[in-house]
Amino acid sequence: MKTDDFRKHAGEVVEWMASYMERVEEFPVKSQTTPGEIFSKIPDKAPLKSEPFEQLMKDLDAIIMPGISHWQSPNFYAYFPANVSPPSILAEMIISTLGAQCMIWETSPAAAELEEKMMIWLRDMIGLPAQFEGVIQDSASNSTLAAILTAREKATAFDVNENGVQSSALRVYCSSQAHSSVEKAVKICGIGRKNLVKIPVKDDYSMDAAKLEEAIANDIKQGFLPICVVAALGTTGATAVDPIRAIGEICRKYEIHLHVDAAMLGAALLLPEFRWMIDGKEYIDSLVFNAHKWMFTNFDCSIYFVRDAASLIKTFEILPEYLKTRTRGQVNDYRDWGVPLGRRFRALKLWSVIRCYGVEGLQEKIREHINLSKRLADMIAAEPDFELLAPVVASVVCFRYKPAGYDEAALNRLNEKLNHALNDSGKLYLTHTTLNGNYTLRMVTAQTNVALNHIQEAWSLIMQTARSII
Repeated sequence: MKTDDFRKHAGEVVEWMASYMERVEEFPVKSQTTPGEIFSKIPDKAPLKSEPFEQLMKDLDAIIMPGISHWQSPNFYAYFPANVSPPSILAEMIISTLGAQCMIWETSPAAAELEEKMMIWLRDMIGLPAQFEGVIQDSASNSTLAAILTAREKATAFDVNENGVQSSALRVYCSSQAHSSVEKAVKICGIGRKNLVKIPVKDDYSMDAAKLEEAIANDIKQGFLPICVVAALGTTGATAVDPIRAIGEICRKYEIHLHVDAAMLGAALLLPEFRWMIDGKEYIDSLVFNAHKWMFTNFDCSIYFVRDAASLIKTFEILPEYLKTRTRGQVNDYRDWGVPLGRRFRALKLWSVIRCYGVEGLQEKIREHINLSKRLADMIAAEPDFELLAPVVASVVCFRYKPAGYDEAALNRLNEKLNHALNDSGKLYLTHTTLNGNYTLRMVTAQTNVALNHIQEAWSLIMQTARSII
């Protein structure tokens, strides 16, 4: 493709993008295709001859778009937000154009230094102490893996990196409501699933700190070595907030690394009124939150802060001849701060989003989403045949349909049927969790452009559909 052709097609693509943003509400929120349907429409072999770009755009609309679930629809209430915004999209276009591989300072000094500055901005924006340093990771899952690996090396005097895991005595702790990435991380790093201790939760689904200390003390008596506790600011199902101070005091007492998984809810720390979530921040060793969830910066952009950057670097650094530079030790070579060697120029889209919204604009958006969740909770509480199943902390509302005359098993079947009926309608998209054995509908009010009218229309559809399927 020549430059003139690129210029022409780029304009057409930008027009397609803008049009999509304007009409995203017109599409079924959840893809209505069946397994294999898209696959069967794609030719079995690659073309031998060049094809016009216009044909690709036609196939995008005809083949690909029917198989897309529209995460950017304001009627997307499932899973968690994976938000974008115009400033982030524009920056991503520039990132793709530059095509920089930002593994070390030498390969693009601006990328490394902008990332360092953005981490300082964000550290201060969410209220972490000045000794924290940050790095952009691709996901909270990899950030949690980095935290547990660092904890493993600190606890074993960096012996495992040299000699491998010699013992199955290492222990990691999280609540029974923690994200599955914690379990995946202990598998990957050689600690093993059997050495992940899941701590019971209290009535609000937050970790029971007394049960945590009891488990740690009992493990020590049995010869285990506790190395890491993963606390959550926003558990996967109900967005419960674990008590950081109580957990931190236990970690300090037993010299255990405290990692805080704030994947979604961490963005709420931009609001001073939500800083209660990090009461006890002086005990935190590492913390992650995803700008690509609730800070309107498209995937991937996970913000990982550490109190002791030297231990993180010592865990991951390796220096083959081709990566030796004259600037080593004077700059941040971020390929030493995590698993991947290759790194994208992700700081540019953070810079764009923060500057275009401003801190106050970001705060306004997040507050609006939190207020929407409160309004939704009030709507649910006003209906006698529905019930809330968890405290509403921020932007996730957990509820179920509960008409009279149904036992718990029947209610579970009924709510599963409701969930599928709503999603199959194409008008909204919800997902579920299980809380105390109850099939629970989760509604996330944190999509970038969701507004009160969307919530009201969704709630009306939920009530109408629920009462029609009995």
